[in-house]
Amino acid sequence: MTNLQSSDLHRQLAAEQGAIDLAIVTVSDTRTAETDVNGHYLRGEITAAGHRVVAYHIIPDEVEAVEAVLEELLSSTARLILFNGGTGISPRDRTYDALSRRLEKSLPGFGELFRMLSYEQVGAAAMLSRATAGVYRNKVIFSTPGSPAAVQLAWEKLIAPELQHLAWELVR
Repeated sequence: MTNLQSSDLHRQLAAEQGAIDLAIVTVSDTRTAETDVNGHYLRGEITAAGHRVVAYHIIPDEVEAVEAVLEELLSSTARLILFNGGTGISPRDRTYDALSRRLEKSLPGFGELFRMLSYEQVGAAAMLSRATAGVYRNKVIFSTPGSPAAVQLAWEKLIAPELQHLAWELVR
């Protein structure tokens, strides 16, 4: 069996598990539930795909807030946790710092692919992104920039196509 056939088989088996529970965390010092376009977008995409949003938070870009919400979500049914915001290099961008040290298994391909695809949209500025992903306590964690274009890119091109496969890998 080739790797392609194996990946196809995994996706087929993963599709049989049904709806997946996800959590959304917007990391922002300025967004509210009304102005969080990323939260609205992700909720719509997740539910349209037949999955469930089981938790939604807007938190300030503080290491302690990121760590606290991550710990809280560990007791939820969410199998994937989607953080958006705080991945740049400005002094206020702390999401990457809080999450990267917690990941037990990193998924470097996510950040690499995200920056490659982002380069097509924003050019060399893509190198400023510290988008990352990995597994922490049997949850898949994604951390993307907070721009709506970045969230849409990550969801449509990387996360959604492998969502069920990612969740299945945690329990197979």
